[in-house]
Amino acid sequence: MAKALLGYVGGSDPRVHSEMRRLQQRVQDLESELIRMQAQNDMLAAAARHDDSMLDIDVPQAEPALT
Repeated sequence: MAKALLGYVGGSDPRVHSEMRRLQQRVQDLESELIRMQAQNDMLAAAARHDDSMLDIDVPQAEPALT
């Protein structure tokens, strides 16, 4: 299986080579998408940590609700 993914499939069938190129491109696309999503996740996690700093404000007494 690993050899197939790396492009070491034997034979001269052009359909096999075409499918291999298509699969290799799909793997590259998925790897790129993974890197993009990891970067986006890191940005969102950093923003969430920044927003949590507002939760640390100490309020000595609860304010009455408007009714």
